[in-house]
Amino acid sequence: MSRKYKFRDQDKLYFVTFTIVKWIDLFTRQVYRDIFLNSLRYCQKNKGLDLCAYCIMSNHVHLIVGRSGDLPIEGIIRDIKKFTSVKFIKEVNSNPKESRRDFLLWHFGYAGRSNSNNSKYQVWQQHSHPLEINTSEKLINFLNYIHQNPVKAGIVLSPEDYLYSSAPNYAGNIELLIDVILVE
Repeated sequence: MSRKYKFRDQDKLYFVTFTIVKWIDLFTRQVYRDIFLNSLRYCQKNKGLDLCAYCIMSNHVHLIVGRSGDLPIEGIIRDIKKFTSVKFIKEVNSNPKESRRDFLLWHFGYAGRSNSNNSKYQVWQQHSHPLEINTSEKLINFLNYIHQNPVKAGIVLSPEDYLYSSAPNYAGNIELLIDVILVE
């Protein structure tokens, strides 16, 4: 792994991106978005995750995160990815409405077999490319990048109209889906 992408200072905020293997559009279904949001909520309550911004797109997630507890940020990130992967696979297998079951399991299985770090399936790409936010300018740039993602994708006209993002929180609609620590 490149030395550029490390959690060096546990007291800083970081911009991270989680991407589904092969850029598969997993988050087109609400059930998978809910699993991810529930994992974030759990980590906020029990692991000291400070969530400052997020945006769930169809095949990736952007976050600005920090920590308020003793657990290292990379440990919290690892736990989120591991927990959600297991829950996603379980949901794919058990949901009779999942029309993409064979497609998803084949791709997640292929990625898992191709990576010695996995036992069977791999849902997330391994890296999250943490970028330390050490200036106000970087913070504003990352917030704008995250919140403009659904606008640039043509999903909404205004960032605050996208439900699966912290943009509504920053627009004054506090705690729509998940509580965030507002920063600027």
